[in-house]
Amino acid sequence: MKYRLAALVAVLAGAAGASQAAEPVIGLITKTDTNPYFVTMQKGAKQEAAKLGAKLLTASGRFDGDNSSQVTALENMTAAGAKTILITPGDSKAIVPTIQKVRKQGVMVIALDSPTEPASAVNALYATDNYQAGELIGEYAAKVMKGKKPVIATLDLFPGSPVGAQRHNGFMKGFGLAAAPASSNELSKASDIVCMADSDGDQAKGQTAMQNCLQKNPNINLVYAINEPAAAGAYQALKQAGREKGVAIVAIDGGCKGVEEVQQGIITATAQQYPLKMAALGVKAGVEYAKTGKMVSGYHNTGVNLITDKPIAGVASHGTKFGMRMCWGNR
Repeated sequence: MKYRLAALVAVLAGAAGASQAAEPVIGLITKTDTNPYFVTMQKGAKQEAAKLGAKLLTASGRFDGDNSSQVTALENMTAAGAKTILITPGDSKAIVPTIQKVRKQGVMVIALDSPTEPASAVNALYATDNYQAGELIGEYAAKVMKGKKPVIATLDLFPGSPVGAQRHNGFMKGFGLAAAPASSNELSKASDIVCMADSDGDQAKGQTAMQNCLQKNPNINLVYAINEPAAAGAYQALKQAGREKGVAIVAIDGGCKGVEEVQQGIITATAQQYPLKMAALGVKAGVEYAKTGKMVSGYHNTGVNLITDKPIAGVASHGTKFGMRMCWGNR
């Protein structure tokens, strides 16, 4: 009897050990852990990992573009047994050698939100079509400005950013201006754009950038902003100058705060993207790889929608009620 009991305990222990060993380990590395966009991404990954029985490791850069922290995280997660690592690359070029290094060790690497340069450095990309997002707000802005001479300021991200370039150039194409294709990481220029300034996607820097643009040309009547924090900063600068009612502001992101700012009339329209979906799909692909050995590949579009309470014929859009149902971040 004692022998049978001991054997049963051994079998159960072995089964438990095998179960634990089979638990997929997935890493998620974001650009920062303070931006609500990336906080939402972490939330989506945690929810999907819990649902699918995976162990999730998380890390982030100290700031957008902090490559050294992301390099360390890639190496540490690989050493900890992660077979899939999801990453929003802060520096699309500098991170590539480390990605190549861990892929040679059998790790599947999936980029979320932002592509690497080259895009083939990772197995797959789950992201918004940022060029399309720019086109959506550009098309809308062109309708808003119909009959007026556009005097445009662009509040961009920072030089060399694929996301920043795609959104900026997509906006220009949608507006009807000559622009570089989605493959370019250079910001296009046009005579209608009287000021181009970097905001780093930050509200305070966006406000300063807009103040500088107004000094260059006080007649600006349209602002393209890389994201909603930069747009909110632009609005504050315009308000201080007494110009907030005469300028249309368009942006990209679709966070809950940004959608509220559309409701309040601070932002005229925004293109909403879905970081929670990106992360969930990445985790799901990681679990599938752990179970079957099948790697995902290529680009997977996670969708984008124009959000505005001032719809215009000919441009597909949703109101802020839809935007609030689908938004991310703190309400």
